[in-house]
Amino acid sequence: MSTGSYFEIVQLANGDFALQPAGGSSSEHLVKISFGADAKAFLADKDVDVAHAMIKAAIKAVGNMREEARLKSSMEEPSKTVH
Repeated sequence: MSTGSYFEIVQLANGDFALQPAGGSSSEHLVKISFGADAKAFLADKDVDVAHAMIKAAIKAVGNMREEARLKSSMEEPSKTVH
């Protein structure tokens, strides 16, 4: 996986959507979204918007989880204050 911090959402040849490092290859998908036939029919041309919103929500959730873990870790560290 690339160490870059920029990502892109791409639509794959089969119609799925994927999040990958910018300029990455098809083997570097971080997230892949597939819509079933009924969902595709219902969404029509809005599937791109829905996939984008789903990936954006996932990124936000992961960021929140990382922040919570960081805060928990900093609270568990023993005090380094010397008296």
